[in-house]
Amino acid sequence: MRQPGRHFLQIPGPSPVPDRILRAIDMPVIDHRGPGFADLGNRVLSGIQGIFKTRQPVIIYPSSGTGAWEAALVNTVSRGDKVLMVETGHFASLWQKLALKLGLQPEVIETDWRRGADPQIIEAALREDKNHSIKALCVVHNETSTGCTSRIKEVRKAMDAAGHPALLLVDTISGLASADFCFDDWGVDVAISGSQKGLMLPPGLSFNAVSAKALEANANADLPNSYWQWSEMIEANQRGYFPYTPATNMLFGLAEAIDMLNEEGLDNVFARHQRHAAATRCAVEAWGMEVQCVVDSEHSPVLTAVRVPDGTDADQLRSVILNHCDTSLGNGLSKVQGKVFRIGHLGDINDVTLLGTLSGIEMGLHLAEAPHQSGGAQAALDYLKSTRTSNVKAA
Repeated sequence: MRQPGRHFLQIPGPSPVPDRILRAIDMPVIDHRGPGFADLGNRVLSGIQGIFKTRQPVIIYPSSGTGAWEAALVNTVSRGDKVLMVETGHFASLWQKLALKLGLQPEVIETDWRRGADPQIIEAALREDKNHSIKALCVVHNETSTGCTSRIKEVRKAMDAAGHPALLLVDTISGLASADFCFDDWGVDVAISGSQKGLMLPPGLSFNAVSAKALEANANADLPNSYWQWSEMIEANQRGYFPYTPATNMLFGLAEAIDMLNEEGLDNVFARHQRHAAATRCAVEAWGMEVQCVVDSEHSPVLTAVRVPDGTDADQLRSVILNHCDTSLGNGLSKVQGKVFRIGHLGDINDVTLLGTLSGIEMGLHLAEAPHQSGGAQAALDYLKSTRTSNVKAA
């Protein structure tokens, strides 16, 4: 049966695609070897550097973020190398499994999935590695399964304090363009991201931003690679082209997405996400529920993972909210399956979108007879009314 009105896609990605980007993608296919393509190629290759806040190369793959994970590893380390990985959640765990498949030796720092990577624990682990056998540290910037961010700037300081030469590889698949990310200033060596989160595009593009140190390591890395090879990509990119067929129409969309982010201003984008995250936490607190992340400085601006009361099935609650309120929420993954639901507040959303989402959740809590208190949506509204944004149109 048809449900009137718009569907609320409030999962932590893919995020809703704005009409401007849909119209940009809806272009005739052009010759990716022709002289006109270089204008598009150069536009997106230079524009995405600004989003990563880097002057270093950013490589664009036609793939999901998983491909960019693999590219980051096969271009920097060799078979049998040790890599230090922090298991902050489901996606950090999947990256670890990929490393094993590639023949690497992951050393895993486990967590309770309720906080980001701890810089002090990382520093201690690196200090113990006297022979510098660890070749890379892999950290997830924004863990999509838990709603926890890792303080990457402090992680780099911890690495420097330990005097360890390992590369810093950071997954910012769900963080980029929603949470501030400073590739150059934070001393990241490889950053991994994808198109379907803060960039507001459909799935299909992934990214590796690479430092000069990472390029030096690439010269000695011996893991097999062809499709993911950096050197061929960088060589072709210097002329605005790609060594194989690119996702041309997705690149049209990427160019539009970069324009939209710059029109709003990246600082305004990040402030908007922080404000919506804070409003969401106000709602959760008013419902008498608990967020998964327990460290205030590590609350994600991208999503909020909400722990349901004992005896409540989070997936059954999500089903009620979908069926009655036409609102999609993220499910709990692996260790927290059935224990949390995830509210995405990333990408092209505004105050009214968020309030509609929270109202739908509160209605669903009531219909599912889940233990809660009323007034969460009102608490979020009160918070939004009491705060101001810097980019509101003047009357």
